[in-house]
Amino acid sequence: MGCGCGGSGNGGGGCAGGASQVVVPEPAQAGVHAFEPVVEQAPAADDESEDEPSLELIASSEQEWPRIKVNGVAIAPEAIAQELQYHPANTRQEAIFLASQALVIRELLQQRISALDIRVRAAAGESEEEAATRTLIEREVALPHADEATCRAYFERNRSRYASAPLLAARHILLACPADDAEERSQARDQAQALIAELQAQPERFAELAMAHSACPSKEQGGALGQISQGQTVPEFERQLFRLPLGLAGQPLESRYGFHVVLVEQRLEGQPLPFEAVHKSICAELDQRVWQVAVAQYLKNLIGEADIQGILLEGADSPLLQ
Repeated sequence: MGCGCGGSGNGGGGCAGGASQVVVPEPAQAGVHAFEPVVEQAPAADDESEDEPSLELIASSEQEWPRIKVNGVAIAPEAIAQELQYHPANTRQEAIFLASQALVIRELLQQRISALDIRVRAAAGESEEEAATRTLIEREVALPHADEATCRAYFERNRSRYASAPLLAARHILLACPADDAEERSQARDQAQALIAELQAQPERFAELAMAHSACPSKEQGGALGQISQGQTVPEFERQLFRLPLGLAGQPLESRYGFHVVLVEQRLEGQPLPFEAVHKSICAELDQRVWQVAVAQYLKNLIGEADIQGILLEGADSPLLQ
């Protein structure tokens, strides 16, 4: 079993366990989570009389699916059912709404692509649909880029965000157990707490106890992981580790690999970075925000101009994207 620390005792540190396409953002919960009745005219009878319009209640039971049309093109119930897997939600009704909304957006984009007769060759790693959508957005959505003055002003307002990652020198004892075995994990937690109590009384025994109990190769070096920076460990271990002060952690740290008894020997806080070091990343972040807003507005415009039946979506008055 991997230990998740990535530490082999050679000073490399870490706890990682050996670990150009444009995508239109997934619409968030836009508009009202409701489907609207679809009014359909029945065909005229031979005596030229007409039946009363029938109201088809949309998604009114577990067995029914919304009947949605986008500019006259129907969204198949089978497509909605397949799309559901990508939209987890608290209720089935909400999941159906989100899946239906995503398919409406997709259909609107495909119709616009057809109207403009966009034909492009897909790049490596993208489908023809993704390539066409990317080209459509590039053609129809104006995307201004953040200039240096804007980036510098953002940097000055958010200086605390831009610092080098802290470094830790730490030791650990891994009590390994399967992630899905509740009984073994309970026993490992109890054993880890017992080791912590023992080390609180005799801290000089850390290397000895690591050699005797740890499932990590770092036990050969007394549990030493070397210098650890952010991104070298599995996320759940890292989140806890970098919050620790110097010294022995009072509680075991849990990861997918088991429970870790941790001793932080040294902590070097990150240093502020100059604007020049983060200029490109700030520009990319601001450009991404502008892109999201611009694409959101474009999608809202498509919705506002379309004839959409069977689902109630907000147009330009509320955002479609998170």
